[in-house]
Amino acid sequence: MSVTPADLTGTERAVLLVLMAESRPVPNPELVALGPALDKPGRDKLNRLGLIESERVGNRFVHELTDRGWRLCGDIISATAPPRSTGPAKTLYTVLGGLGRYLQRADLSLAEVFGPAAEGSVEERVRAAYVRLATRPGGWVALSRLRAELDDPRDDVDAALRALYRVPGVSLIPEENQKVLTADDRAAAVVIGGGAKHLIAFEP
Repeated sequence: MSVTPADLTGTERAVLLVLMAESRPVPNPELVALGPALDKPGRDKLNRLGLIESERVGNRFVHELTDRGWRLCGDIISATAPPRSTGPAKTLYTVLGGLGRYLQRADLSLAEVFGPAAEGSVEERVRAAYVRLATRPGGWVALSRLRAELDDPRDDVDAALRALYRVPGVSLIPEENQKVLTADDRAAAVVIGGGAKHLIAFEP
């Protein structure tokens, strides 16, 4: 089935552009932080058209652009603004058109421009892992689960957690009900101010 940008809503086109820009699997909470939310009808449609692949991981969906999705992003970039577009939407298409002309002059593909982001600091990886794991913005995440998402040495993660503890909007607390702690929970705790912290939250 042939698909054109006109077959998609503005939200669906925006989702594809976000996935293109990130060039990696993007969990729902990150997608909402980076662009529009993708509801079930939109998710089902983009998957049915073969533009994205969505996988349920835990209690959330993770989305990734397919080769067909990349090709359609190229069509979106070279397209004119849809009829009845608002001023901001027209501006976006003007910028995208400029990007398309640059890609043609430089003989570059979208994948060559929008590669995966360079690896950041340990603190940034902690934040990214939290976003993947939190069931809601600002929700508590066990450090045992957080550490399982990270490949960094324990000392480096401990140092990052202690630095984040001093940042406004970041909370690290002990588990109130110590009876529910597993051996992994206790081993994953970080000691700050003489007390073991088992849970972390970032304010949305």
